[in-house]
Amino acid sequence: MAAVIMENHGAFLLFSALGAVITLVVLIARFKMNPFIVLFTVSLALALVTGMPAETVVKSFEAGAGATLGHIAIVVALGTMLGKMMAESGGSDRIAQTLIRLFGEQHVPWAMVVIGFVVGLPVFFEVGFVLLVPIAFNVARRTGTSLVLVGLPMVAGLSVVHGLVPPHPAAMLAVAAYNADIGKTILYALLVGIPTAVIAGPLYAKLIARHIRLSDDNPIAAQFIDDNPRRDLPSFGLTLATLLLPIVLMMIGSWADSISAPQSKVNNTLHLIGGADIALLIGVIVSFITFGRMRGFSRDAILKFTNECLAPTATITLLVGAGGGFGRILQDSGTSQAIIDVALHAHMSILVLAWLVAALVRLATGSATVAMTTAAGIVAPIAMHMTGVRPELLTIATGAGSLIFSHVNDGGFWLIKEYFSMSVTQTLKTWSICETIISVMGLLLTIALSVAT
Repeated sequence: MAAVIMENHGAFLLFSALGAVITLVVLIARFKMNPFIVLFTVSLALALVTGMPAETVVKSFEAGAGATLGHIAIVVALGTMLGKMMAESGGSDRIAQTLIRLFGEQHVPWAMVVIGFVVGLPVFFEVGFVLLVPIAFNVARRTGTSLVLVGLPMVAGLSVVHGLVPPHPAAMLAVAAYNADIGKTILYALLVGIPTAVIAGPLYAKLIARHIRLSDDNPIAAQFIDDNPRRDLPSFGLTLATLLLPIVLMMIGSWADSISAPQSKVNNTLHLIGGADIALLIGVIVSFITFGRMRGFSRDAILKFTNECLAPTATITLLVGAGGGFGRILQDSGTSQAIIDVALHAHMSILVLAWLVAALVRLATGSATVAMTTAAGIVAPIAMHMTGVRPELLTIATGAGSLIFSHVNDGGFWLIKEYFSMSVTQTLKTWSICETIISVMGLLLTIALSVAT
């Protein structure tokens, strides 16, 4: 009897979560209600319906929102400042011109997937996005190309390496959990990731762009587009060096234990400057020199740029935080565990199981990192008792599952929606489907590799 009750309760949690997501999409997309208010209200309603104690509901939402904003708000603020300085100096236009000249206007989507793939290797998705989005805005403007055709390949490249390729933290934790060889994991991840990024990026963007018409009024893009026709642009080398400085610092931070003795002063310093927040802060300060004083801007002008660029990001940070709050409600209400239980009771290949567990956790929590680490912790003990399992491929399958169908509880969803000035429906048709293509193609190619090897 107890087992039946638990099973019925699990089904109730799953249907409640599904109903909450559908309600969110309908209220925001169909009835044009304020997304932050809708996320907050539906989260509270879901918590109460699923039986969470009333006194813990608001605290749970605040904890989720705070944990998400603690990282994203700083990244968005510093990345926006760096992008603004790059735009005002003409640096974004310089990179856009160079990319167009090297690849040709007709191959711009391929240029963007390449830059997304390369820049995304050492950094988190959100960091790579805020660094590269000014370039996407300027490339789209200069070529007269839809932002979907330019931006979707870029985020596809960023997402693929974020979910599949070490040394990203989630991928590294999965490597450790499965006791995989990191060199082989990187090799297999590239074999899977490159064709996956091509299909989800340039090819899908070309298919969907003709069906998506974006608003001409994009206040965030206006912050980053350089309409000054002057020709004295900063050099490509200086611009690229300033843009890549935070990325190099983060790479040094990730290699700190190989460069220096753990817990030494040098090691601690490298970890400090290699953290995303400090690396971006250093990059912004350097940009005040390379994109500011060296371009003839006064101290007052630099202050004006950095102040005015933050106002349009207020909505983004609120929505990202609310999405994190909704995800935390799903976890604290037991819905996430109910989803995991569904996957664990399915009889299937260990690769498919790892993918499915990660996919379901991703749908429940909105976080690819949480999905990958949680799934690896659940599946690793099962894999230990099975023979013929390649841990490297298991790592990639888990990462692929963690990327499936980004929706309203994912901070990345709201970042892309607001920066690209899309509706919820348009974001689902572009970004969410792009992520699903990455997830499914990643699994299929991983299975193909397991058969071939």
